[in-house]
Amino acid sequence: MAAALYMLGGMFVLGFVDNFVGPMSEHIGVWQFLFLRMALSAPLLVLASMMGAGHLRAHSWPKVIARGGLLATGMVFYFGALAYVSLGEALAGLFTAPMFILLISVTFLGQRIGIWRVLAVGVGFAGVLMVLQPGGDGFKWMMILPVIGAVFYAVGNIVTRMWCADESTLVMLAATFGMQALIGLVAMVVIAVVGIEAGVGADGFLARGWIWPPNPEIWPYLGAQVLGSLIGVFCLIRAYQIGEASYVTVFEYSIMVFGPCFAFVIYGHSLGWLQLVGIGMIVLAGSIIALRSR
Repeated sequence: MAAALYMLGGMFVLGFVDNFVGPMSEHIGVWQFLFLRMALSAPLLVLASMMGAGHLRAHSWPKVIARGGLLATGMVFYFGALAYVSLGEALAGLFTAPMFILLISVTFLGQRIGIWRVLAVGVGFAGVLMVLQPGGDGFKWMMILPVIGAVFYAVGNIVTRMWCADESTLVMLAATFGMQALIGLVAMVVIAVVGIEAGVGADGFLARGWIWPPNPEIWPYLGAQVLGSLIGVFCLIRAYQIGEASYVTVFEYSIMVFGPCFAFVIYGHSLGWLQLVGIGMIVLAGSIIALRSR
């Protein structure tokens, strides 16, 4: 019950604050966003450690950093897509991760699976096609980014169980945010050296380098995103640490309800009925995979 409440609370917060990435994309790039998010998060992480929420020492820094790099890369693809697609579409792509976890486990780790999980993968990818609708008028190539991110997210989750089972929740959170900031810093250096020109508004989200001072409008959104991300991701990691993973995963899909609902309330964004059915199929597939993986 505690794990379920942690996960539901975390997904509620993340489903709310991820809606603020879109407004920020009008003024700064994804790389600066990731760097500033870590800069603002660092004092809060230290304060949380001092208050007893966990320690910032790792048993194995190389493994924690490698795991953080994989998850950070996955989230870069996810955040990068939020300027171009709806939150529901981005979440649908990212939450194909359980299917990739299963495929990677079978292909590279020698895990054997039964007919239920084979069918679940088929249902899940059919759901993805219904959400993305390739070849349709509403299809955008940027919709593929969260699916690519899901591959890195899946590998990161696999190595979490293999390498970081005994690590502090706080140190894994700090490593993930830190690797996102490092990726952002490197990308901004490359953009400055190469001289890449960004588009106007949200169109320049992926190609925009360092801008200072940024538009003052971003600070409330960035502050809410920083605080919400710390709370949400902490709750997510904590839920997996104290609960049965196969059950906790099912509650993680609640963000597929919270995120689009908040997007509709705040911005009036809505999904078509075919996309809603596709999201339902992805949730069903992920739940079957989780429960049959016990």
